[in-house]
Amino acid sequence: MGKSGRGETGLSIQFSEGVQKGRIDLNRFVALTATNHAKLYGMYPQKGTIAIGSDADLALWDPTKNVTITNDILQQGCDYSPYEGLEVKGWPVHTIVRGKTVVKDGEVTGQKGDGKYLARQKSNLVTSTPV
Repeated sequence: MGKSGRGETGLSIQFSEGVQKGRIDLNRFVALTATNHAKLYGMYPQKGTIAIGSDADLALWDPTKNVTITNDILQQGCDYSPYEGLEVKGWPVHTIVRGKTVVKDGEVTGQKGDGKYLARQKSNLVTSTPV
């Protein structure tokens, strides 16, 4: 979760402003927030897809849940959110990491060490010489 709150709120904002308002469909949302990043950094198909042999990292959403973002509902290391007061429709309600529930109904249930570090590869968009 990012110190600015972006990591914790960014997906909800993209879901609310994109999917809920008909700007992108659900498949595009998944591609923009998971699949494309995993492919870009050489982590696909271990990350970024639901498939046999892939990590079981999932965020389960309630697409009808209306939330007003306030700093006191966030699990961040900062005393403010740049999104304070923003209303979103759609919010993650459960998070599963490597098959284990680590957030349930908005409450952190996971323990340190539940996750596993996966080193990313250098993006194929990085060049050795400046453009």
